[in-house]
Amino acid sequence: MYFKSFNSPLGPLTLFADEDALVALEFGQGPESKGSPLLKEAEAQLKAYFTGTLKNFDLPLNAPGTAFQKSVWQLMREIPYGLTRSYGDLAYDLDSGPRAVGGACGKNPIAIIVPCHRVVAAGEKIGGFSGGAGTDTKISLLRLEGVDF
Repeated sequence: MYFKSFNSPLGPLTLFADEDALVALEFGQGPESKGSPLLKEAEAQLKAYFTGTLKNFDLPLNAPGTAFQKSVWQLMREIPYGLTRSYGDLAYDLDSGPRAVGGACGKNPIAIIVPCHRVVAAGEKIGGFSGGAGTDTKISLLRLEGVDF
């Protein structure tokens, strides 16, 4: 397992990867760095995202999760930069329920890159966010993308 911490506008972030793919992004400082070329690229892409010059991440991902969680995470990756979809919208696409989608969003181990912050509650309400400073972090990410909340 490889890991790398770096500072971001949201505070320290730590990336984790196996030999071939990114497996997690955690808010906070991780242990002393044991980096890899993939993690250096992920850091560079995140820094470009935070400056507004990158709209789509191009990284190999291999997050551990159930088949349902992975299907929700894939739909989240399809939400364009600067737009949002509701839990109900994703649930409809998956023939599921909004609470199940919300649960999968909360289990997303690669926040920001798998943009769970772009999933909002019905009526364009902010909904929850399990990373960083919670909904304040979600609002910051949406504002960075030009979404006004």
